[in-house]
Amino acid sequence: MNQNEILVTGGSGMVGHALKRVIPEAIFVSSKDYDLRSHFEAEIMFATHAPKYVIHLAAKVGGIKANMEKLGDFYRDNALINTNVLESARRFRVRKVVSLLSTCIYPNEVVYPLTEDQIHNGPPHQSNYAYAYAKRMLDIQSRAYREQYGCNFVTAVPNNLFGENDNYDLNDSHVIPAIMHKMYLAKQNGQRVVLWGDGSPLREFTYSLDLANILLFLMEHYDKPEPINIGNTGEYAILDIAQLIASRLDYNGEIVWDTTKPAGQLRKPSDNSRLHSLGWRPEMYTDFKDSLSSACDWFVENYGTARGTENANTQ
Repeated sequence: MNQNEILVTGGSGMVGHALKRVIPEAIFVSSKDYDLRSHFEAEIMFATHAPKYVIHLAAKVGGIKANMEKLGDFYRDNALINTNVLESARRFRVRKVVSLLSTCIYPNEVVYPLTEDQIHNGPPHQSNYAYAYAKRMLDIQSRAYREQYGCNFVTAVPNNLFGENDNYDLNDSHVIPAIMHKMYLAKQNGQRVVLWGDGSPLREFTYSLDLANILLFLMEHYDKPEPINIGNTGEYAILDIAQLIASRLDYNGEIVWDTTKPAGQLRKPSDNSRLHSLGWRPEMYTDFKDSLSSACDWFVENYGTARGTENANTQ
């Protein structure tokens, strides 16, 4: 498998940037190149680049606030993107597609740790159910195409991701970049930081560069129809994450937890034993504190050009 035979959708996102560090000669496309909500543009993309392998990252994503406010947008856009990418991959006889899902697809009522066989056992959490169902349908379409057409379509379930080149928009970002941005502004303005919930929920976090390496590992080593959990399974309280970020950004102001706002599920521990059975080992993950420090440093160095910071007010 040559790098120039691999097409990466969502190539301008955080994981796409991480993959560029690992497979720089691959083909990276973004929404600026093709609107994958359009079947026609998806067909043009595959006709133009003729990839043999696809890593499918493209998605409409956001934090809890965006997911709750834009339910229809999140479902429609993701359902269209996924349907068009897989259908075009089938039509153009792509050898293998690895698609990225999310732990939010798991049911709200579930037995921990999260194992892949539980994904469709009940409705997902109310806070992001539209996005979650769209991602579940990516799993269903991949399996259906495998069974009917013989397509080698694989799906992978990461936990919470972070790293350089994240989305830092204050209204549309995930927890780590949102906290980074709020603390950066609060430090500049001499203000307190207000964060949602009470800080008690526990989350697993995986560094984007680690995920990039895992996706390539799956391209070589995983060909089964069932989704596979990927990522680091160490749990950290949001409260502790906030303290680590405050320390790295040298923010010494007050952190206020707004308990009138939703905090999300208390915990979502996942079981990645299937990944480890393939040969991936825990020591292959980057140390969490080191990677978080690198992500914070990158954010500060690129403030003003990083996604979501271009028009932020620091005055």
